[in-house]
Amino acid sequence: MTRTPTRPVIAPERRRQLRQQRRQERLRQLWRISLFSAAAAGLGWGLLQQGWVLRNPDQIEVIGSSQVSREQVIREAQLRLPQPLLGLKPQELAQRLSAGLPVEQVQVSRLMLPPRLRISLVEREAVAQAQRRSRKGMERGYVDRLGNWMTNRQQRSSGVNRTPQVMVMGWQERLRAPLAEVIAQQDQLGSTLQQVRFEPNGSLWLRTAALGNVHLGLPDERLGRRLDVLRHLSTHLPKQIKTLKIQSIDLSDPEQPELGLPGKARLSIAALQKAAAQRNRPTPSAGTPHPTTSTPSAD
Repeated sequence: MTRTPTRPVIAPERRRQLRQQRRQERLRQLWRISLFSAAAAGLGWGLLQQGWVLRNPDQIEVIGSSQVSREQVIREAQLRLPQPLLGLKPQELAQRLSAGLPVEQVQVSRLMLPPRLRISLVEREAVAQAQRRSRKGMERGYVDRLGNWMTNRQQRSSGVNRTPQVMVMGWQERLRAPLAEVIAQQDQLGSTLQQVRFEPNGSLWLRTAALGNVHLGLPDERLGRRLDVLRHLSTHLPKQIKTLKIQSIDLSDPEQPELGLPGKARLSIAALQKAAAQRNRPTPSAGTPHPTTSTPSAD
């Protein structure tokens, strides 16, 4: 008769000791892995900090501007060399450079191989002098083609010595878009633009060499239409108002422009043009059309 071998019987106390030993071994292995990982991470970070460092100005690239120098960028960004590359915050650097340099846009990039800092700039140029009211009182400065405010320091940093002839009065940050639209079209207004003025409520006035003070009203979706009418009047109206003491022209309603006369009197430009046409109209022969001048119709 064959006897079946029996498995050794392990006492409960022995099983408990074995489980405890395996648990302790797993904890020791986990501790070794954690310690090794922390040491490797610290060593890697130290190597990166020491290896990716800006040590001299040649590691700073400035592109996109012929006016801003590398020295200006280093000064305005408040960089102190040597500087760990990974310790720099591109967004903060861009904000400092935008505030101190005559640029419309700044992009900062950290490049690792080889370690260097790249500064991409889009230049700004002052297109008008400007005034605005601040907590310290009336402040003078400049504006660029997008209607953004430029300090005197930013204008000097641009290296442009030409002083713009247009003056912007009452600059407000919320009105940059209509200001930019006027500036973009100033060469197509039919007369030299001399002044742009915003009232506290945002109402817009222009002053041109041919027409004087022109009220455009609150800037809205019809601003482009008002500028079209202004362009038309700059060409046709001056000859008709030479004998009138015009104080202003009101284009707040571009379809019914009016002349502001002394004593708050108002005269419709359409009526003025009609009267002038009648005075200058020769006796027509049969079939001859009558020439007229009118406000251009909206498209």
